[in-house]
Amino acid sequence: MKHAYLILFVLILSNTINSQEMNKKFRTKEIGINVGTMERGKLNSITDVSGVLVGHKTLIMGENIRTGVTAVLPHYGNVFKEKVPAAIYVFNGFGKLAGYTQVEELGNIESPIILTNTLSVGTALKATVNYLLNLSGNEEVRSVNAVVGETNDGYLNDIRGMNVTEQDVIDAITLAKSGTVEEGTVGAGTGTVAFGLKGGIGTSSRLATIGNKTYTVGVLVQTNFGRELIINGIPYTKETKHEEVKRKEDGSCIIVIATDAPLATQNLKRLAKRSFIGMGRTTTVMSNGSGDYAIAFSTAYKIPHEPVNQINEIPDLIDNNAITILFQAVEEATQEAIYNSLFAATTIMGFKGRIAESISIDSVKKLLLKYNGN
Repeated sequence: MKHAYLILFVLILSNTINSQEMNKKFRTKEIGINVGTMERGKLNSITDVSGVLVGHKTLIMGENIRTGVTAVLPHYGNVFKEKVPAAIYVFNGFGKLAGYTQVEELGNIESPIILTNTLSVGTALKATVNYLLNLSGNEEVRSVNAVVGETNDGYLNDIRGMNVTEQDVIDAITLAKSGTVEEGTVGAGTGTVAFGLKGGIGTSSRLATIGNKTYTVGVLVQTNFGRELIINGIPYTKETKHEEVKRKEDGSCIIVIATDAPLATQNLKRLAKRSFIGMGRTTTVMSNGSGDYAIAFSTAYKIPHEPVNQINEIPDLIDNNAITILFQAVEEATQEAIYNSLFAATTIMGFKGRIAESISIDSVKKLLLKYNGN
């Protein structure tokens, strides 16, 4: 009898260890993948850009709710009173990005950037507006342009239930912090699927030296797109012949880009545009049903809501002829952030018993050995 209990204990322990390994979070660098040639920031995160904060509210409830909210704050202060220069580039407009037209017109962002699911944009918009109206100093404010992006997590989440509440959005904002950003199956990435695998939130950064100054470009992504996965040129989906991977390329990708480089709005849009080169290196098809947006902002200077003498003081801006290194930085950081969203994601069961499996790290390592010999 003692032997039987011992065998049972070993089996339970073995299954527990296997489960823990399956759900362990990895990052691109840990697996031995080097994306590009540029140096990463200290945390390899959007929060390497000084002052930028990220917060998540993850909703995993019962059998069907797998969703959440992610908030990116450009700085610690009152973003409405101290706006930041910004731009948005629309790669494919099959989406519901709230706040786009005013950013396009005025070239600034005056709210936290909120990411959630498609049918919760309205709730997130109202919550963010209420958050800003209730900030000290905003008592007389009568117009707020909140920026809310989304991807459709309806495969794993009961999206029609619209289970994200205003308080969830407020929680994501108030929980926002600097430092390490949690990745994978969290916040707005809780229910997302990318390349037929579990997608999620990912982040990365690059350092770029222009003249005698070093600037940071940080990226955060919400991945919910893609047909066949390409990892640094390696055709992962084709090589693994992963039969259970559903070829579902619709769903969208939101890319949030922060930099401390002093850029004009036009060059922030150009920076946002280049992020899709990094995204393009990760898959084979950009589909009709994928709403793909890049939101870029600079923390190098602020735009006061009520400038002294109606004049905004702007520092010297980086010249067009020097900006190529920043383009390279955003391309590399976007590509790596997408990989990080996959490597950090964990297998999850959700709506109607559907399962999205996390990527096989063992398969990735075997392919690296096959293609690169390392």
